[in-house]
Amino acid sequence: MARWAYVNGRYLPHDRAAVHVEDRGFQFADGVYEVVTIVEGRFADLDGHMERLGRSLGELRIAWPMAPRSVEFILRELVRRNGIVNGSVYLQVTRGQAPRDFRFPEKARPTLVVTAKRAASFATPAQLDQGVSVISIPDIRWARRDIKTVGLLAQSMGKQQAAEAGAFEAWMIDPDGTVTEGCSSNAWIVTPGGVLTTRPPSHSILNGVTRLALLRLARERGIPVEERAFTLEEALAAREAFLSSAGTFAMPVTRIDGKPVAGGRPGPVTMALRQAYLDSVAGTAQ
Repeated sequence: MARWAYVNGRYLPHDRAAVHVEDRGFQFADGVYEVVTIVEGRFADLDGHMERLGRSLGELRIAWPMAPRSVEFILRELVRRNGIVNGSVYLQVTRGQAPRDFRFPEKARPTLVVTAKRAASFATPAQLDQGVSVISIPDIRWARRDIKTVGLLAQSMGKQQAAEAGAFEAWMIDPDGTVTEGCSSNAWIVTPGGVLTTRPPSHSILNGVTRLALLRLARERGIPVEERAFTLEEALAAREAFLSSAGTFAMPVTRIDGKPVAGGRPGPVTMALRQAYLDSVAGTAQ
């Protein structure tokens, strides 16, 4: 089956999809994005992703390229054209094409790009049975991490460091020694006392849509929850550790910087929340 993309009003073969060389997303990383997972033909947390997209656009003073419902229609149509049952859809909105100038253009029309891809699986059996490893790196990003911008160079560098170290992800560390988040995920621990702990939303982290869903599911199940910063030392001493994102749901972390966490095995809270999230998506009307 041919792969299709959407660019500014047109559905195009993926290999022919392009934007202008002076699009501000290319020139200045002046744009935002979302990634929505499709599980067994169902969008995971689509409303949450659309709400966050609107917030990011508002923070950068970029107009919606069209009505939100029209954007949702394009997402569904692109998923249909690509025949996706399990996978993801990526949408990016930039300020648009304009002569290169640091100042915002007065009349630029926002650019909307949407692509989609299939996924054979969202985790390997080994990842779920043995967990994954992370490394720690300094957090060198800008100070508005709560906006989901396309300016991802620091995260890309961190992902490369993780790959070269044989790790799944890199957890970024603030100068005060606390974990902010992963390069493309939120970071969690379960303390020795059994409290599910993750950093509170602020300008320091991206408030993950999956993060919010997991917090809701944990509270519904009576799991003690605390939103606060935690240190790398706390993570190494934790009962469990995991990361979350649209594509990983809840992924157990069993090694940090080569050191085992909780005996090097996935924990029951992590796996229960992962299953609860998948059950929640399966029960969502589409």
